[in-house]
Parts: sequence; C-alpha cells; structure tokens
Amino acid sequence: MHRVVISGTGLYTPPEAISNEELVASFNAWADSYNREHAEAIGRGELPAQAHSSVEFIVKASGIRSRYVVNKSGILDPGRMVPDIPERSDDQPSVMCEMAVAAAREAMAAAGIGPGDIDAVLVAASNMQRPYPAIAVEVQDALGIRGWGFDMNVACSSATFGIQQARDAVAMGSARAVLMVNPEICTGHLNFRDRDSHFIFGDVCTAVVLQRADLATPAEQYEVVDSRLQTLYSNNIRNNFGFLNRAAPDGIGQPDKLFVQEGRKVFKEVCPAVATQISEQLEALALPASALKRLWLHQANLSMNQLIARRVLGRDPSPIEAPTILDEYANTSSAGSVIAFHKHRDDFTAGDTGVLCSFGAGYSIGSIVLRRR
Repeated sequence: MHRVVISGTGLYTPPEAISNEELVASFNAWADSYNREHAEAIGRGELPAQAHSSVEFIVKASGIRSRYVVNKSGILDPGRMVPDIPERSDDQPSVMCEMAVAAAREAMAAAGIGPGDIDAVLVAASNMQRPYPAIAVEVQDALGIRGWGFDMNVACSSATFGIQQARDAVAMGSARAVLMVNPEICTGHLNFRDRDSHFIFGDVCTAVVLQRADLATPAEQYEVVDSRLQTLYSNNIRNNFGFLNRAAPDGIGQPDKLFVQEGRKVFKEVCPAVATQISEQLEALALPASALKRLWLHQANLSMNQLIARRVLGRDPSPIEAPTILDEYANTSSAGSVIAFHKHRDDFTAGDTGVLCSFGAGYSIGSIVLRRR
C-alpha cells in the first residue's frame, strides 16, 4: 500500500460573471412579462402570479453575491434565460474538455509532473456533456496521457468521491498518479425562471493531482490521511433529465428536467448527517476537532456551512476556519470545496490538518482528512 498525497490543484474560472443585480433585473423583467401575458388566468385564480426576486432575498437565502458563467448573454435575456452554448462538430474539443484541460494544466504544473507521469484521468461532475465517449478519455487524449480514464457522477459530491477513487488507485498500485477534474457547467441545468433557485449555480472547473508520496516532488504536499463516503437515497434534490425522455414526449421541457430541490428539507436532513460523519471520522482517527486548522466545505449555502462547522468544532467558526468562496463563485456543485482548498491553504505548515467535505444529491457525503507534509 502506497501513501498518497495531493501534489497539485488547478482552477479554471470562466471570463464572464453575473452579479445578483443583473440576475434580479433579468428575472423581474421576465416575471412582469409573464404576469402581463397571463393576466386573465391570474385574475381568475387559475395561475399564480410570478413574484419579483431581490438582491436582499438572494444574499439572505444563500450568501451568494455573484457567479462566473460560461455564457452571460443567454442567461440574462428575459426571452431566453438559458446559456447560449452552440454545438460543436465532433472533431472539436467539447466545452467540458476545454475547461478540464485548462484546470488540469495548472494542477500538473503545481505538481511538477507531465503527461508521462500520470496513469489515469477521472472526470467527476454533476452532469456530463454527453454519455459517450467519456469526457475523461477526451481529456486524457488532449493532454497526451497514456493509460485509462472514466467519468463519474455523484452530484455535488463527485469531487470528493473522485478523490477517494484516485487515492485507492494510487494506494493499490494501479496508478502512479491520477488526474481528477471537475468541469461543472451548472448553469446548463438551472431553471432561471424559478425564483427559489435561479441564483444558486455558477460554472467553473477544478483539478486535483493525486500521486504516490514517494514520487511526489513539490514543496507543498497534502497527505490523504483518511476518506469516508456515504450515500442516502432522497428525492429532495433531483434532476429527471435523461436519454429516456424522448420515449415520453409529454415530459420534455417540464421543470423536473432541470434542477429541483426541497431546500428546507435538504437543510434539515443534510447538515446533521454531514456533521456526524466528520465527527465520527475524526473520532476514529483519534483526532480532536481542536486539531483542525480548516474546514473546506461544500459551497452550497452559507448557513449550511456555518451550522456544520459549528457542530463539528463545538463553537462558532472563524471565517478563516471555514472559508467561503460562494459569495464570488456561487454553488459550483462538486468543485466548490476544491475551490476553497485551492484558495485557502497558503498558511498551512507541516503537520497542519484540515477536512475537505462535500454533500449533495443522493444524498451523498464525502469527507477527506488532509495533512500538510
């Protein structure tokens, strides 16, 4: 069994961003148009009127203030409210591949390795641009990596589940190093005409290199001390889009083919489950919560993160102990906790320990204990 370290991380951020103010203006323009068009039915009580959104509502509900997106104009067009991402020919790189390659190159540079040092590529994300050929194999080819690759989807926990899969492959000797990337085009499955969720997601890609500790050379390395995964079936976060939709045409275009959730139920059920998992993991490692320098938590909702950190630490966390990036990036599904890790670890010295944790649909929970070497 080989010891495994994270030797490099990378981040690709799309060049366009949407502020809460811009998003609210677009939503409210659509809501006014809808209410005018359906005024008679609304007056008869056959349809509910669409209420306005507001910047204050978004910040209070989530802590989100902006988000990066692959396409801005299509989302903000009240007549469209869907990102405008033209299809590409089969001989062109996919959008997800382009994002993954950009993040991967930064992670590989940080790790000080090249394509010949990597034996596997995992693309772990909440949605894939196509079912096959695998995006991972396309990324592998684009980077000139020999070996093998596959896609995996565990919704918002895809990255932490991917880290464990990569760790297992390296620890067991089937790979010297694994590149794990998370190209998340979350705006593609977001209903921008749903007031309760139109502000939640942004687009981004993260990358992580995991490799054998005895082969790793960079000064900054984080040993994977432990990883723990858990899944609990729930319909409270769901997306019914899939290849069988064409077999039932009456469902095409319905709201359930995009992201839907019961937010209050998710908050009530997921937070205690996540805190319990982390606490039990630390107890099994004989590691007191006071030994944790950082909690890099899934960036879905500020209140969720604060509650989880409070339960794990037994007190209110400081901003640096449980850093937030969702104010700038919004919820980027599986990439969120990796962004927090990528941006908030410069103060770590040898022996410092933290937990990288994500949670989401499934329910799925992944927690990774990391220690700076």
